[in-house]
Amino acid sequence: DPSPVVKSIRSFAPATVANLGPGFDFLGCAVDGLGDHVTASVDPLVDPGRVSISSVSKLSRNPLWNCAGIAAIEVMRMLTIRSVGVSLQLHKGLPLGSGLGSSAASAAAAAVAVNALFGSPLSQEELVLACLESEAKVSGYHADNVGPAIMGGFVLIRSYDPLEIIKLEFPANKDLFFVLVSPDFEAPTKKMRAALSPDVPMKHHIHNACQGAALVAAVLQGNVTALGLALSSDVIVEPKRAPLIPGMLAVKAAALEAGAYGCTISGAGPTAVAVIDCEEKGKEIGRRMIEAFQTEGNLKSSATVSRLDRVGARVV
Repeated sequence: DPSPVVKSIRSFAPATVANLGPGFDFLGCAVDGLGDHVTASVDPLVDPGRVSISSVSKLSRNPLWNCAGIAAIEVMRMLTIRSVGVSLQLHKGLPLGSGLGSSAASAAAAAVAVNALFGSPLSQEELVLACLESEAKVSGYHADNVGPAIMGGFVLIRSYDPLEIIKLEFPANKDLFFVLVSPDFEAPTKKMRAALSPDVPMKHHIHNACQGAALVAAVLQGNVTALGLALSSDVIVEPKRAPLIPGMLAVKAAALEAGAYGCTISGAGPTAVAVIDCEEKGKEIGRRMIEAFQTEGNLKSSATVSRLDRVGARVV
């Protein structure tokens, strides 16, 4: 039962892009500039060993049904905290159901904040496990959002039982930008997972395995062109989900025509993600993608051009 080292602490966890095309449930990355904040405080009004959510908008304040609360409770359990209670303030910077790892960002920020209250004794891998308890309740037991949200950069989930995560280092001297275009449309993860077929033809399995391996190699080499080609080449998940997002097929075509190296659905969607190595070109690609969402999907959307977040969840 470690004692708190501070009375209150604030953390941030970044948005994430899961799947990256062919890497369904085993590849993901963190993106800079977007994310959630959590303030965790030792609170004498909260029963010892318990977690309370004192402030949040548009979400349940019941910690058993809130992503931040579930992850915080799991961290408290891992640390066997019995002497004090903790309250959380969750500040959402990510929209719900956007495909940018909104639930993972809340969970990661809470896990890091509560861990830091007690001197940060848990490792990143243990924090991912705590966040997985949250993901399991809201969208399924997958770490391709919470992994990069905690660890930053690109991650590969090598195994779930036991959990083993490999961080993939994108070269520091290479430029990589993500063009994230989010339409006014909600695509709940559970609904988008239900759209997937349980049976995969062998030729599609082989194709996606090749593309997943190529994407990992491209990340390690810093080859954005090859990364984009692999990102765009999913033949299992994207073909099932894209028709459920109005205009997505046209948005992808517009991104590629505008010079993007690749484009796919971010996570379960509806956000579309394109990759490029030039920020100014990324802004133009974003404008073309917005136009396609409006023209072909009758959806308003917004674009953000972000770098790779190499740090992950942290105390701020």
